[in-house]
Amino acid sequence: MNLNATNTAVVLDSTADFPAAPSRFPNFRVVPLYVRFGDESFKDYVDITPDVFYARLPGAPEPPTTSQPTPGDFLAVYEELEPQYERILSLQISSTLSGTFASAQAAAEQLGGEKVRVIDSRTVSASIALLALGVQRRLERGTTDEEIDEFVARYARDHQLLFTVNTLEYLKRGGRIGRAAALAGNLLNVKPILTIRDGEVVPLKKVRGNHKAFAEFRSIFDESSTDSPSLKVGIAHAAAPERLAALRELVEHERPHAAIEVSTTLGAVVGTHAGPGTVGFFWFDDAD
Repeated sequence: MNLNATNTAVVLDSTADFPAAPSRFPNFRVVPLYVRFGDESFKDYVDITPDVFYARLPGAPEPPTTSQPTPGDFLAVYEELEPQYERILSLQISSTLSGTFASAQAAAEQLGGEKVRVIDSRTVSASIALLALGVQRRLERGTTDEEIDEFVARYARDHQLLFTVNTLEYLKRGGRIGRAAALAGNLLNVKPILTIRDGEVVPLKKVRGNHKAFAEFRSIFDESSTDSPSLKVGIAHAAAPERLAALRELVEHERPHAAIEVSTTLGAVVGTHAGPGTVGFFWFDDAD
């Protein structure tokens, strides 16, 4: 089957931190996860914006919690898309970090047939958005299931993801800390350089201070990329716009021909687990 942007929809969940996707692309939809402050439950990006979330976070009596969409949440979106689209590609946050993938799969099974393909991105945040944009480029020129499979596998193998947090406490609280638990503790002014490998948070290095953290970002970026228009970059922050600006400057200086495709604020759900001050750096060379 020939897949294109007219006959194929793309469904993301809100952990892609790409709320503008449906307004940019008519064939895109976003299914929100939930964040809860005490007895109050909010749909990510729908009922609570990042700005409101980070303003409320310091004064919360108890830390917020998150939950995945229900299969019914996904099913409602799939059923809305079904009359117009022959195929639905549903790209979800890593199944090792959230039950969102399982909810999407359950909804696809309820719909029946092979119309919906649920894909485990094995990643999170702007990295999912970069993957989705690569899928969309292929849909816009015409593609096949086989080419999408090849692209998703290559993305999983070759994309790069770095992030640093102010504290590991948020990852620890939410049970998303993975092997980075080895760095946990009272480390004054130490910035852990983290990545996600096969859906698990993994520590790469620890440095002292933001300046050295960005120097490490620059070193890894330089070593693992070349300057080309095919180099696609994503940058993200959690209540740290000055760090986002510094990342943009880094990319424009080191790789002036690269395309910064995603520049975003981490939403309430990802922010619950990463914490204020987090900055993320994502890239992938989409040369065919």
